[in-house]
Amino acid sequence: MTRIHFGTDGWRGIIAEDFTAANVRKVATAIARYVARAEKSLNGVIVGYDTRFGGPMFARAAAEAVSAAGIPVWLSDEPCPTPAVSLLVRHRAAAGGIMITASHNPAKWSGVKYKASYGSSALPGIVAEIERELETVLVDAAPSLAPRNDLIQALHTHAPYLEAIDKLVDWEKLRDRKFRFVADPMHGASCGLLHELCRRHGIVCDEIRGTPEPLFGGVNPEPILPNIAALQEAVVTGNFDAGFAADGDGDRIGAVDADGTFITPHQIFSILLWHLAGTRKLSGDVAKTFSTTKMIDKIATKFGRKLFETPIGFKYICELMLERDILLGGEESGGFATKLHVPERDATVSALLLAEVMAWHGKRLGELLKMLHEEFGEHHYGRVDLELSAGQKEKAIAHYGSEKVNRLLEWSVERREDLDGQKLYLRDAGWVLLRASGTERMLRVYAETTHAKTTERVLEDVCAKVRNL
Repeated sequence: MTRIHFGTDGWRGIIAEDFTAANVRKVATAIARYVARAEKSLNGVIVGYDTRFGGPMFARAAAEAVSAAGIPVWLSDEPCPTPAVSLLVRHRAAAGGIMITASHNPAKWSGVKYKASYGSSALPGIVAEIERELETVLVDAAPSLAPRNDLIQALHTHAPYLEAIDKLVDWEKLRDRKFRFVADPMHGASCGLLHELCRRHGIVCDEIRGTPEPLFGGVNPEPILPNIAALQEAVVTGNFDAGFAADGDGDRIGAVDADGTFITPHQIFSILLWHLAGTRKLSGDVAKTFSTTKMIDKIATKFGRKLFETPIGFKYICELMLERDILLGGEESGGFATKLHVPERDATVSALLLAEVMAWHGKRLGELLKMLHEEFGEHHYGRVDLELSAGQKEKAIAHYGSEKVNRLLEWSVERREDLDGQKLYLRDAGWVLLRASGTERMLRVYAETTHAKTTERVLEDVCAKVRNL
């Protein structure tokens, strides 16, 4: 039996090894069976793909498998970002969406994401149902049903997506400030989008790495250091005011200040919340994952917003946004969602909102961050991923979860939380979190303190101890 694991946001595999057209059809068939049973299947399914190798072929395979179940399909006629599929699912009241992408993973990977009828990641209950359908598909020896090509229609995704997000920001303020930007889609599915929106409104926004490429120019399409070195160079040499990058499928953002400084996802989250809740005074509460900066807590308190903290994974943010009035939700990996849009991460929307903050206050990102540090204190974050031997990550979690560990360097441990891993709060310093990967021999160690050097020391100390356990 072929092993296919349909996880939180879908299934990923290595192209031409386990990620094949045959396996894509199996996953899509399982999704179709779920849709036929649990959703309004006659409303159809939207299928999109990013710029990875074989995207159109794999998307067609998925579309054919869904159509074989008698379900109408709208198949994108071009690479498109995942949030465009989510948005169109919601706008067309479709039964769901399928996206062929491996997000920020290296070029050899591809995957199948499923987007539910509400326009975001499938909740755990839906995932469990699709997994059960997949088990049946994998053991079913019956021949596959023939595709219904009459049920498959081409869909141009860019135009309706751009039309929707065009309405989210104050373009007049942006024009008046005359800020100059650079967009870096990293050769992924967001190519041309931010550049086109700015062009329509007379705002300078150059683009680098803006041609779709299956190999992403030899760089992992994740908008973090050192992958965005080209954006840093472009911003500085071109004397731009900011640069915005997007990952391979356009749901995670990276940002660069005018001097080339990388603006971390935690800082982006803080700037956006401060602006939406404080400057624009929009209603709603805040949701963040367990590994995210404590500056969010302070900003939420200042503006009287309730803060919800979830385990790590955007599915938990999405669930809250569907149940409550959440103004902004975000995670450490650069995915942010606002109630102004859909309950889905969207790099282009996040970039537009960051540009709006700059225009509203007449300040660059570094200057905005300095304002936040002056008001809420400095927050310096770091993370290290440790590859460990079998059983070592479990030992580390148990060790730091024990009350016997009551000091770390010169700081006492004042309390612990175990929402997702083990988080230790260090008196007058900050916190450190140890979290084991569920699929790899990997331990992720996160820390945030009031000084960059302190964060480095905490991470070094914990990592050294873990390696010697």
